[in-house]
Amino acid sequence: MRHYFAFLELFTREGGIQSYVMDVLAAYQDWAKAQGCRGTVALLHDQPPAHNPLDSPQLTFTYLGHTSRTMERARLAQHLLQSLLFERPERVICGHVKLAPLVYLYCKLLKIPYTLMTYGKEVWGNWEYLSPWEIRGLRGADQVWAISRHSRDRLCAAYEIPPQRVQFLPCVVDETEFTPGPKPAELLARYQLTGAKVLMTVARLWPEDIYKGVDVTIQALPEIVAQMPDVKYLVIGRGGDQPRLAQLAADLGVSDRVIFAGFVPTAELPDHYRVADAYVMPSQEGFGIVYLEAMASGIPVLSGLGDGSADPLQDGRLGWQVEHRNVAAIAQGCLAMLRGEDRRCQGDWLREEAIAHFGKAQLSQQLATLFMG
Repeated sequence: MRHYFAFLELFTREGGIQSYVMDVLAAYQDWAKAQGCRGTVALLHDQPPAHNPLDSPQLTFTYLGHTSRTMERARLAQHLLQSLLFERPERVICGHVKLAPLVYLYCKLLKIPYTLMTYGKEVWGNWEYLSPWEIRGLRGADQVWAISRHSRDRLCAAYEIPPQRVQFLPCVVDETEFTPGPKPAELLARYQLTGAKVLMTVARLWPEDIYKGVDVTIQALPEIVAQMPDVKYLVIGRGGDQPRLAQLAADLGVSDRVIFAGFVPTAELPDHYRVADAYVMPSQEGFGIVYLEAMASGIPVLSGLGDGSADPLQDGRLGWQVEHRNVAAIAQGCLAMLRGEDRRCQGDWLREEAIAHFGKAQLSQQLATLFMG
């Protein structure tokens, strides 16, 4: 049994989607080994990386990256058609709606079923407008995978997709990597956080990602600091919006409280979570794997309200959900987390609940169900 996967990229850039896809492919690899299956993975924008941890007899990777986007598309079209004609995979898994028109065209012609993976704002964001061909590719999939209830509901409402066609394949956390532990002395010294109560956010700082809520968290700092003078805010991530955020902190008189750490490699993130006393990202997410990473590290979390974070936070049972642009609500939530009096601040319980619902074993089980079903 063979399957064909098509994605935009895994190694050209790091982010939540890339991390999620790596987890899905790792789970597929384990399942395929047990079932005697093989998968072909085509990566549109990637060139061969120095190391691919997923290279194996179960997964063969093809890197189609080129300086010309037109050439990349031509390479994918050729590779996909050859694979469908000569290998006849049982199913194609289309890893992004931008690839759906091509997958739709070939799969419908050759009568091969395909699944479309969706993540969130790329299909229902306010500034995302799908082309008629992308909408056709979305509607033509016999199966759609969504990462949360919110993403499913927005997707079905926007494009009239029957809910029964949408299956859940949520994000998970690697509980062996993200674990509680003492605050690393080296990081406390690097960021001058010794003796501080630390709020933390991990997010892209792109101008189009203002919804992540770093700016409103900075706006909440004066009220937080008035009640807890030892608070500092560690922001992990990079992007063109950082100068605006730094100026905002200066204008509010809290620039000495905000530390922009810049880009942090994935391997160093677990130690950075251990520095934090609370994780804050009042965002509008399709899911929000960072909340799982924080909770698995024993850190209380605050998210936005009315988005996909309802799933990892279990509708507020595991964390604070607030209106994502409400500065006062964000301040009060952060203060509650830092005081630590609520059950949602109990690190061992948070970790246990996060892993029980969103550990790697759950992903493997759900993926097997989707392929076998």
